[in-house]
Amino acid sequence: MFNFEISAWRAWAPGLEDLPAWETWARGPYCPAVAAAASPDVGFLPPLQRRRLSPLARMAVACAWPLADSRPAMPVVYASHHGETSRSFELLQCLARDEALSPTSFSLSVHNATAGMWSILRKETVESVALSATGDGLESAIAEACLLLDAGHSDALVILAEETPPAAYRRWIDDVPFSYALALRLTRGDAFELSLREDAGDTGAAPSPADNAGDAVAAPDVPRRWPHPLNLLRHLVLGTPQWRHPARAAHWQWRRAS
Repeated sequence: MFNFEISAWRAWAPGLEDLPAWETWARGPYCPAVAAAASPDVGFLPPLQRRRLSPLARMAVACAWPLADSRPAMPVVYASHHGETSRSFELLQCLARDEALSPTSFSLSVHNATAGMWSILRKETVESVALSATGDGLESAIAEACLLLDAGHSDALVILAEETPPAAYRRWIDDVPFSYALALRLTRGDAFELSLREDAGDTGAAPSPADNAGDAVAAPDVPRRWPHPLNLLRHLVLGTPQWRHPARAAHWQWRRAS
């Protein structure tokens, strides 16, 4: 079981760039009808550094930067299931055309590239962790951050980001309804409790409505279950007292302090 506080958060998706927009989305989740090429403003970075950032990295940095600005360096846990899929796909296309690969693109296509770029941009050398987990990457990142807090850090930064995959991959990648990024600053405290529990289905008991609070509101042509980071956003905005997220043969139980 992990106990922590979310002292601040920021999120970005095409057409969902501020708290009022996320509040509207939380009350009735939908896939934004905005061009996937839209990207957040990272004008706080020099032009050369901006050009090196992929769309995925731009989202991550844009969300995390305000949480870290003017604060002491803090460890970072970066989590993305698919990572730099678009950049990797471009490299594969170059190989198929027998073209030389860009050394910069190749070096920035690895999964921990965003975490590394963050360290370079911030000129910070504290710990960083890069994760890729199917389904419950959010909870895996929270667990890593809580362990860093237990190790003595006063804050930990969690960054989660996913990019809409290239069209050629969409037959297999069905857990990214739209591009998004979420950054959370965690501190020690008891505002939230996160635990991994045996799934109700394994005991023969039917899940209650409260157990299913993690499910999104159904809408035409939209997945009923949203990725865990997006679902967490819903509950943060709506002030939900407790909800659960599925895991393999179990579930993650989230509770707010009463």
